[in-house]
Amino acid sequence: MTATPANDTSQITSRLVDVGDASLHVSEVGAGFPVVWLHGSGPGASGLSNFASNLGDFGDFRSIVIDHPRFGQSSKVHVDGPMIPFSGERILRALDALGVDRFALVGNSYGGGVSAWIAGTAPERVTHLILMAPGGLLPPPEQRPANGELPYGLRLISKAMTAPADLELMTEFTTAMLANPGLASPELIRGRMEAAHANFPEIEGDGVINIGGVSEQVGSITAKTLIVWGREDRFLPLEMFAMLWLAAIPQAELHVFSRCGHWVQFERRDSFNQLVGNFLRTR
Repeated sequence: MTATPANDTSQITSRLVDVGDASLHVSEVGAGFPVVWLHGSGPGASGLSNFASNLGDFGDFRSIVIDHPRFGQSSKVHVDGPMIPFSGERILRALDALGVDRFALVGNSYGGGVSAWIAGTAPERVTHLILMAPGGLLPPPEQRPANGELPYGLRLISKAMTAPADLELMTEFTTAMLANPGLASPELIRGRMEAAHANFPEIEGDGVINIGGVSEQVGSITAKTLIVWGREDRFLPLEMFAMLWLAAIPQAELHVFSRCGHWVQFERRDSFNQLVGNFLRTR
């Protein structure tokens, strides 16, 4: 296996890919079967901010890291409808432009929802699906909190995306993603805040984004699926969401990391890389 050190980004190349009504920022590294990495939402989110430290352990794959429309360095296009299908359609166009027919998908949070949408919309193209605390499914009304409140982390996202985040709010937001708050270093918080300020045009109106859902697509997923969750996730709590996904996808298995929050690929990087690498390489 060819690998680079976990924090070495020197081999990553990036470019903009035209998908018709937008340009998507695409970063690539490695050679082999294509693995597409799709990041989560929130202020300052982008593909490399989510996954750059993971890619070194996947050098035997062609890792393709894509910024969703309106995030990172992709176009800040206006979206009238739900975001998940909008992003999914344009990512499929980008993969067509790159000459990628079949691929594996790794999606975190919002990117997990987009990954599930792609896998259900174009099942013949997706060989493996790894979902990390994905968004896009909601429990039935009787299983939701009686007060109707969103989980703490989702309320933080909404708050942070109504205006450019200040240091106090970004510290709270970044810390909430982790079970171990000590991992939220000043450098990590500053970098995320700078990215949020640079990409603030992604937010429109009152900052509330229509994410959309995947309830109509999940039953069509044929790829063997690995669902990954942090037991201490405060954004999409394990007990509220994980079993929905496990029941909805025909060939799904669930792995829960203890002492881990929403940002599994960062907080439990080595274990995550080993688990996902084994899953990808055994088929």
